[in-house]
Amino acid sequence: MKMKRNILFYLVGIIIIFTLNTNFGQSRVTKNKNYNIKISESKKMKKTESEWKRTLSTAEYHILREKGTERAFTGEYDGHFEEGTYICAGCGNDLFVSDTKYRSGCGWPAFYESLPESVEESEDNSFGMKRTEITCSKCDGHLGHVFNDGPQPSGLRYCINSVSMDFKPKSKEDTQ
Repeated sequence: MKMKRNILFYLVGIIIIFTLNTNFGQSRVTKNKNYNIKISESKKMKKTESEWKRTLSTAEYHILREKGTERAFTGEYDGHFEEGTYICAGCGNDLFVSDTKYRSGCGWPAFYESLPESVEESEDNSFGMKRTEITCSKCDGHLGHVFNDGPQPSGLRYCINSVSMDFKPKSKEDTQ
């Protein structure tokens, strides 16, 4: 009987030690994750709504800050195919390169790939639809949505409002 009790205490002790080590290990990982999040959040552009209203046009404010959408086939960059980089109209963050732009026929500029870490994705269930919203990773401005019906190599269609972007043409120095 004593032997069974000793074995039981021994096993309970091992379980407690294992649990404490696991929990301490997890809390260290959590601290590191929180630290990384703080670093990425510090790169975010912070402006008040009144500052955004002063710096953006009425249309840009509606799209970027109020998650609006321009009418199909009316945007400046839908049929635009010059070489260069598309940047966020709110903060100047590089978003897409012209090599990834294609004619999708959807009525908005379409790209099959964004620049690394330039956009963030979130679930959007507005208007009774399930979509993936795309926002600028620097200023959180609404850009458009991404769909899984694009061409290869990615199979994605980044459907972006022209108003949410500006265009930097490729300079002659870049081509040399």
